[in-house]
Amino acid sequence: MAKEITIIGTTKKEKYENLISQIKHLLSDETDMISGLSNFLSAIHFTFNFLWTGIYFVKGDFLVLGPFQGPVACSRIPYGKGVCGTSWKRKKAIIVKDVNKFPGHIACSSKSRSEIVIPILNSKKSVTAVLDIDSEKLSNFDRIDLHYLKKALKSVLKFFE
Repeated sequence: MAKEITIIGTTKKEKYENLISQIKHLLSDETDMISGLSNFLSAIHFTFNFLWTGIYFVKGDFLVLGPFQGPVACSRIPYGKGVCGTSWKRKKAIIVKDVNKFPGHIACSSKSRSEIVIPILNSKKSVTAVLDIDSEKLSNFDRIDLHYLKKALKSVLKFFE
């Protein structure tokens, strides 16, 4: 049976705090990766009305599209290319205030204006996937998003071990 999520709060911080609590509840008994990640991404996507929210999995020399919410997306991204591939290569989160100013940006959607990408590392500190979120608004992501999205990702790390 589906567990409904209702996010309350007026500030970004309050929304994230409530979202994380709801995600923990939503995923507490989930053991299937695709099911868990799909609901995880949907909860984030619809709480903040982002343009695109998804996961890319590391497969060989590419990031391969996984579960997502939003318009169709690039299905493969080479290592070190675009924001996602660069985040994978550096093993670091990247916040891009204006994607048109990011060298080598891969435009999966012309509506994307800003982006945040967070690598997901396993217990061996290898990148296994990246969380990618795009917004139609310039400068939509900041340290608050980074902090809380990293915190939210803790709820899905069990799927990457």
